[in-house]
Amino acid sequence: MNFAISYLQRENRFLNNINSVFLFLPFILLPLMFEWYLHLQELAIFSEYKHEILLGNIAYIVIVRFLLLDTAIYIFSRSKHTTHIALIQVVLLYLEITVVTIFYYAVVFHIFDVFTLFHLSAKLTPENLKDIHEHSLITSVYISTVTFTTLGSGDWIPQTLSAMIVVVSEVILGVIQGGIFVAIIIYAHQNRKN
Repeated sequence: MNFAISYLQRENRFLNNINSVFLFLPFILLPLMFEWYLHLQELAIFSEYKHEILLGNIAYIVIVRFLLLDTAIYIFSRSKHTTHIALIQVVLLYLEITVVTIFYYAVVFHIFDVFTLFHLSAKLTPENLKDIHEHSLITSVYISTVTFTTLGSGDWIPQTLSAMIVVVSEVILGVIQGGIFVAIIIYAHQNRKN
């Protein structure tokens, strides 16, 4: 517990201003490019280690998201801007983190074949079903979005243990991020009154 407290209270940060965080965020997706290559070019290796790769994806995004939200809170709490400007920056950062996280999970779903991970329980016409199969990346973005926002349409049901683990991790990240965002808004409002 003492380690966690001292870690959060440290003054030296890898990212210490809001502009560097905005520029850094898209680079979170770089490991997926290697993974996509591995999936396309080295299918035997990818297939042999796919469960380990999937768990590695979850660990990676959870750690990176923790570091980003820790950095966002640190930057906001030390901002020299007015509360209004700092709040706008946090909202924009929140939106970018959300989009990058949703896209990260969507690419993971796409690489691991969204139709292997999930079962579509909705009754669709053959034309609509064909269209959904032809656009698996868009389908993956849809599933990731409704999972992250905890909306959960109920149409897409995880059909593997790996898919269930990924869905649970994305839901937890979405809930935590929403809670942190609300906490920052309350903190900003309280500071404006003082």
